Amino acid sequence: MNRYRWIRLAAMTGVVALPLMTAGCGIFSQNTAKEIDPPPVETQNEASGSLQQNTTGTETGTIDLQTGETQMTVYLLDSHGYLAPVTLRTTLGGEEKLGQKALEMMVDGGDYADQLPAGFTGIIPKGTQVNGYTESKEKKLATVDFSQSFTDYNAADERKIVEAIAWTLTGLPDVSGVELMLDGTKLTEMPEHAYPLDRPLDRSVGINLEVADGIDYGQSVPVTLYFSSETPDGDSYYVPVTRLINRTDDMLKASIDQLIAGPLSQSQLIGVMTPDVQVKSVVPKDNTITVNLQDEAFMEGQIEPDEMLQAIILSVTENANTSKVQITLNGETNLMTEPVSRPTYVNALKS
Repeated sequence: MNRYRWIRLAAMTGVVALPLMTAGCGIFSQNTAKEIDPPPVETQNEASGSLQQNTTGTETGTIDLQTGETQMTVYLLDSHGYLAPVTLRTTLGGEEKLGQKALEMMVDGGDYADQLPAGFTGIIPKGTQVNGYTESKEKKLATVDFSQSFTDYNAADERKIVEAIAWTLTGLPDVSGVELMLDGTKLTEMPEHAYPLDRPLDRSVGINLEVADGIDYGQSVPVTLYFSSETPDGDSYYVPVTRLINRTDDMLKASIDQLIAGPLSQSQLIGVMTPDVQVKSVVPKDNTITVNLQDEAFMEGQIEPDEMLQAIILSVTENANTSKVQITLNGETNLMTEPVSRPTYVNALKS
């Protein structure tokens, strides 16, 4: 697989349209910048019951009040062995809860396996049932009670199971931690490799963990980056990886530097930036992070690949407590005339 997919395209204008970033549709869906996205549809979040536009925040799912259809983002295993967010459409029954339905759709070979896009499978062990699911809004804690089949998995998959559950459920607006139970009894560790469950799971567990070359574990810090991959049908999608890097005082700049460095040599992922791009600064201010890039090869009348811009937005917002990003190139804001929010949904692939 190519390490980079970078094509400089001639364009009629220097302004890049960022399709699907604020329309509640997934990145890399069937729509492109050729069409203007429709106004956002007002949706209701099942977990909180609060009305909101589906253009803000990062959520596991929302319900379209007009159609009753639910859009939810779950973390599935791709054909290369990576966990990736995939946005699925489904409906909820009268008593079904959003978080529980998301987990049920993540069961390997489960009732919803035929609704998953080609090349993706569930990571929760086959035959697992969700016996119970509750959310405490006060504690922002989701508690999941799995059946005994949850213990029937290969030890090598243990961390991925933990990561997928944690990242899926913490995508819900009222969930920041996850507690696991087995047939009514709290789990204090995972059954095979004893991954500790003595405190609630959250996104600090990382995802698709990897280590940069020459890193001292004792002096490392994690950054989460978004690279690209392709389905067997050739559809592109984003994959997050948590990479351990040398300790630094500027985590945000380091995250973009690592995007430029690209996937590790043994990776199956595709880079979205090339080494000729330089990061001049990454400045957080007033809930917006401004990323200042320098690209000497950039000429007026060209546009930088939209894939690069969206990967920057996803990576920066994953590593900072903010949802808006402004990107400048060679001191100009023609890439983005105003800050862009993190997308509500990622990877709305064909199923």
